[in-house]
Amino acid sequence: MSDTSTNPEPTDSAADANYRVTANELRQFVERIERLDAEKKDLAEQQKEVMAEAKSRGYDTKVLRKVIALRKREPDDIAEEEAVMEMYKEALGM
Repeated sequence: MSDTSTNPEPTDSAADANYRVTANELRQFVERIERLDAEKKDLAEQQKEVMAEAKSRGYDTKVLRKVIALRKREPDDIAEEEAVMEMYKEALGM
């Protein structure tokens, strides 16, 4: 005969409580992600509006995007890339 008292099985109510806690935590994560997605969408819309305003004032938005990307990079990386670009252009007679 085996002794079940040394290895008790969780009761249905304990398992249900764990499931509810896990489901509640999961729901909170999902809702936080959904809020962040909504904020990201709002920010993207605001960026589009700013770009449209810049374009309406005569700025080249393609170049503006490149300038923004360059500002995110390290100056040494930019200088190295530009040097290589110049070397390639010279090799091609450009």
